[in-house]
Amino acid sequence: MKYFPIDQTLFIKNRKKFMAQMKPKSIAVFNSNDIYPIGADSTMPFEQARDIFYLSGADQEETILLLFPDALDKKHREILFVRETNEHIAVWEGAKLTKEQATTVSGIETVYWLTDFDKVFFDLMTEADTIYFNTNEHYRQAVETQTREDRFIQKCKQDFPAHQWAKSNTILQEIRGVKEPEEIALMQTACDITEKGFRRILGFVKPGVWEYEMEAEFLHEFVRNRSKGFAYTPIIASGANANVLHYVENNQQVKDGDMILMDLAAEYANYSSDLTRTIPANGRFTDRQKAVYSAVLRVKDEATKMLVPGTLWAEYHKEVGKIMTSELLGLGLLDKADVQNEDPKWPAYKKYFMHGTSHHIGLDTHDYGALKTPMKANMVFTVEPGIYIPKEGMGIRLEDDVVIQEQGEPFNLMRNIPIEIEEIEGLMNT
Repeated sequence: MKYFPIDQTLFIKNRKKFMAQMKPKSIAVFNSNDIYPIGADSTMPFEQARDIFYLSGADQEETILLLFPDALDKKHREILFVRETNEHIAVWEGAKLTKEQATTVSGIETVYWLTDFDKVFFDLMTEADTIYFNTNEHYRQAVETQTREDRFIQKCKQDFPAHQWAKSNTILQEIRGVKEPEEIALMQTACDITEKGFRRILGFVKPGVWEYEMEAEFLHEFVRNRSKGFAYTPIIASGANANVLHYVENNQQVKDGDMILMDLAAEYANYSSDLTRTIPANGRFTDRQKAVYSAVLRVKDEATKMLVPGTLWAEYHKEVGKIMTSELLGLGLLDKADVQNEDPKWPAYKKYFMHGTSHHIGLDTHDYGALKTPMKANMVFTVEPGIYIPKEGMGIRLEDDVVIQEQGEPFNLMRNIPIEIEEIEGLMNT
């Protein structure tokens, strides 16, 4: 791992929060991700399953975490199973975690080799009534691949049909959505790395560069600052490409007069940041570009103020829609008749702003977190309004990551990343 070690106290706190909500005489099991094949002997880079990382800090394949708060033997109330290393693995892949290192990372005293799992698990299941399965119930998930977690659940149901089943996800959605101070610090680091990439690009962009060249500049800056790279597939969309919300080809040449929408950010220690900025290719906004940009910025600023404890996510988006409607009227993109005759299920503003404004962010870019209950302090949300005008070959979106505070306006983790027109023009023309 490129990132600096994380203090184990974070993972100790996270496990305590999870176990506090477990039923009596219950076991929860969390599996690492698989290493996914590409073809022949090639594989994708390993990405740890976020839940086991959140609860243990173990960033290694073939790892299992078991939590059993009511285990008769106290040493079995928290167990980490890790892959046993040997000289062959050490030469070809690099040494894996020793038992002592696994304890240092996680704060878990009882560490077994993975080969011991079936025996230990069977023994502990004789003491338990309920098994918590870690299913993916994120509202955006569309997973078609069978995961290591899926295979475990399938086998467990066959081997222990008399046990009751429960869902880990219900607990995780609640506790992962409210960040610990250590998590916010890691996310701040990711945002700071993203800032370095953005400032680098402001001095690089000019008409004639290619979108992929900009992608390379960002990646260079991210990796040299201990990031694995992009937190999600980067979007670098010049001109009309910005009207494709998930444009990821990044293969077009930037033209004079284009606006360039960049939705990309760095990860750090598996934590995501999520930035969008839109800049003029030639370093100067036209009057029309300024007007649309300023409208988006005003919506972002007003939306940010609404992210306070007690706010309901669904109601928040309705209010943002009202603010956006006012701005679109001011830009002449909508008229009063459009608003008066709008379909309540798809308001008039959706023609130019068709996506949501905010989502949880953390270990996942679209992170776990409660959405149907009032917002709480230390939740972290994106704020990302946009206006997309295909007829004008222009799309503008602006996005920051903010932490809800107990009192007052949210704290902007991207407060130092240039966003005002004057500052962007100044940096692009120095």
